[in-house]
Amino acid sequence: MKHHDQVADAFGSTAAAYLTSPTHASGADLRTLAESIATTPDARVLDMGCGAGHASFAVAPHAREVVAYDIAAPMLATVDGAARERGLANIRTQQGAAETLPFDDASFDWVISRMSAHHWHDVPLALAEVRRVLKPGGKVLFIDIAGIDHPLLDTHIQAIEILRDGSHIRDYRADEWLTLFEAAGFQASIRERWRIDIEFASWVARMRTPAVRVDAIRSLWAGSPDEVRQYFDVQQDGSFKLDALMVEAS
Repeated sequence: MKHHDQVADAFGSTAAAYLTSPTHASGADLRTLAESIATTPDARVLDMGCGAGHASFAVAPHAREVVAYDIAAPMLATVDGAARERGLANIRTQQGAAETLPFDDASFDWVISRMSAHHWHDVPLALAEVRRVLKPGGKVLFIDIAGIDHPLLDTHIQAIEILRDGSHIRDYRADEWLTLFEAAGFQASIRERWRIDIEFASWVARMRTPAVRVDAIRSLWAGSPDEVRQYFDVQQDGSFKLDALMVEAS
């Protein structure tokens, strides 16, 4: 199975769980997205890797149109249904991969993405596409789980992530994000950093992680050095903290 198919398959079967996930449905980052989009009158917004649509729902009241874009058709069906229930008639969905955006040049005021890019097969190509579809003066806000500057900590979080979800590629560090955006022709900065509390049981249930992999994650946490467990604040039940960041670019 190719990686794109693996992502579509992994998230197609879990769409409903992501719609109701408190981790995804709430957060100060959604307010920041909404307030940012509101500064652009009549904005046309692209939400890349929209998942169950939480970023789209947050910005839709402040935009003229939001295109919710994702590789997994069941996710888009979930967004369609939830948008109708919420009376958000200005959200439309479209299916596809981040690396090939089926949109005209200079057609969006904003491109946003939340908790998606760590699954993208080719981030440089995706960012080149973002630059192409943005209008002159257009802006970008990306939110994602962050890699860690220290290699010991970074190795552990990447390993935990791929054990939980085989479609995971990489949580990029802040410096990696800035380099990627700058290479694509953007001026970029890290707007915010924060930590997310991960409740272990629901985290693996949401992804339908096989039991053998859940056991491997528990084993990896249990055998990790003290400074790893301290940094991620690993609890007895496996719950821990993830780093997140918001990249702003124009």
